Amino acid sequence: MPTDDADLGLAQIFTEASRPPSPEPTVATYSGLTKNFTIRLVGSHPLWGNHLWNSALALASYLEHHPQRYRDKNILELGAGGALPSLVAANSDARKVVITDYPDPDLMQNIEHNVKVNIDDSRIGRVAVQGYVWGRSTDPLLAFLDSSSRFDLIILSDLIFNHSQHDALLKTCSQSLSISSSAGDTKPSVLAFYTHHRPHLAFRDMEFFTKAKAQGWHCSEASKLPWKSFFSSLIWNGS
Repeated sequence: MPTDDADLGLAQIFTEASRPPSPEPTVATYSGLTKNFTIRLVGSHPLWGNHLWNSALALASYLEHHPQRYRDKNILELGAGGALPSLVAANSDARKVVITDYPDPDLMQNIEHNVKVNIDDSRIGRVAVQGYVWGRSTDPLLAFLDSSSRFDLIILSDLIFNHSQHDALLKTCSQSLSISSSAGDTKPSVLAFYTHHRPHLAFRDMEFFTKAKAQGWHCSEASKLPWKSFFSSLIWNGS
């Protein structure tokens, strides 16, 4: 018979090692033309929401220099992460900005924090934050707009490296982009900024645009960027 001293018990045999604490959130800053933005990022996340990618910085700068693309218009950002481009648009008088990312509580709460910190009270009513999975019904996104309205500009910042999601992204864009602009002369369009994180798979990244063209979208370079490793494309439906 084992003695009491030898009776370790299951709890002692299968003790679970203590888990390291989750990394603390980090903070990045963006010096805009008229405002400095403070962007909090989750400490760690499998969907890369813990990074402020350089493509987001380049896209934010592009938006500041091209306000005609979003001023008094409805804007949708997919896979927003820290949501810097959306915050720039909201701060510069976009009509409505709907910021989305995967419906994970940490990501959603972080975006809501960034909205509260960076958008003043007079504009915050123009901003909505919504969890969304690409390719699913866009009804929850369109519900933030006036009846029968769609989005004039859809923002994709560093998303096309996710090759398995190209079809889902295009489906969402097709279902949520307006046929005609609600204001101004610019065509309703999708603005994609990206870099080839895995250069040997750059051709896979570009399949996003091949698929878009096969579905009737038109694609063109949105802007000449001063960094050789960054690219931008504008895609739209119709002539």
